[in-house]
Amino acid sequence: VQLQASGGGLVQAGGSLTLSCVVSGRTFSDYAMGWFRQAPGKNREFVAAINWRGDLTYYADTVQGRFIISRDNAKNTVHLQMNSLKYEDTAVYYCASDAAVRTINSDAYYALRANYAHWGQGTLVTVSS
Repeated sequence: VQLQASGGGLVQAGGSLTLSCVVSGRTFSDYAMGWFRQAPGKNREFVAAINWRGDLTYYADTVQGRFIISRDNAKNTVHLQMNSLKYEDTAVYYCASDAAVRTINSDAYYALRANYAHWGQGTLVTVSS
């Protein structure tokens, strides 16, 4: 299973950026997907998740109302649209694929790193103040 994240870059505060993650090697539409991020010197933290059907989404409080997660099962791709970016959003962003098939679970489940079996390589987002 491979996850290839892309779309990171340098953006000014208040700007927008969209990340994408293409998954290969498993039936993409059977698994929830998540985005996590890790800032320098900090632990990796949950950002957003979307269930396998794409009809339920979950967000960290820090990005609620600014970020939108979506998926295109026909293209094996999950997106993270990031709006109103802040300096504190600067981090390496990782996409991840659920370990279990077709889960319908609580936001607490999707926020746990241990519940994801496969991870992308990360893409750097830098927000200038």
